[in-house]
Amino acid sequence: MSPVDEPGHDTSAGGYPGTRTRLPETDTTRRPARSSSRSLVTVVAVVVVLIAAIAFANRGSGDGSGAAASSNGASGTKPQAESTAATGTKPVEGKTGSIPTGYAHDRQGVQSAAANYAVALGSTAMFQKDGRDTVVRTVYTRSEAARLMPELDRAYSADFLAKAGLDANGNAPQGSTFVSRTVPIGTTVQSYTDTTAKVAVWSMGLIGMSGTTSTDPVSSSWSTWTFDLQWTDDDWKITTQNRTSGPAPVPGDNQAASSDEISKAIEEYGGFTYAR
Repeated sequence: MSPVDEPGHDTSAGGYPGTRTRLPETDTTRRPARSSSRSLVTVVAVVVVLIAAIAFANRGSGDGSGAAASSNGASGTKPQAESTAATGTKPVEGKTGSIPTGYAHDRQGVQSAAANYAVALGSTAMFQKDGRDTVVRTVYTRSEAARLMPELDRAYSADFLAKAGLDANGNAPQGSTFVSRTVPIGTTVQSYTDTTAKVAVWSMGLIGMSGTTSTDPVSSSWSTWTFDLQWTDDDWKITTQNRTSGPAPVPGDNQAASSDEISKAIEEYGGFTYAR
């Protein structure tokens, strides 16, 4: 659960300067600029851009039939809007504590389970004994949970927690806010049967300590969780997992927020229940 190295900042910018060619003049006086013609060209260009924008926006609306039809003539490799549209199937029937459980017994349900389990495993609950045990018992099969809990107790040792700025019980210093949050970007089913499935979850994570005395400020990272899941006890549960770094997009040029702003945002903005 250690943070991934921060991506660097790309400050490069590209541009293509134009080349102007001057034709020989036949008069001794220069002809006046055709401002009216240029204005007309500008107006036409703006109208064309607006029409294109409206057409693009309309393509993603409705029942998705337009997007599906346009993809038939293309390569068909790009995901269409309807691939993540609401299906009418309720993906999550209940909760165990704060973790959604009771997923549909289908490809949609297993993706919902994988996304929400990634959120739970990347949360601050994992840094405290009681919260960690609840997460592990909820998202893993019974046998895997029993095997993992003592291993995770050793992994989240007092020394490890101290490096994260936490005390031996996983608590942040007074006046500071410990941040650990996972935000799924998308899921993909790598294999599926009625009893087992393999699902990858691409996600962005936040981790660090927000506070005036913090030496480990909150930073972002990108990773992919791959879960092997099994249908057991009328729900999808993890049997094994693997987490790899990336793929990470080029970082933007946003100015880093202050520790007070981060703490306020974490307290004010709650997470989501993720579902296909």
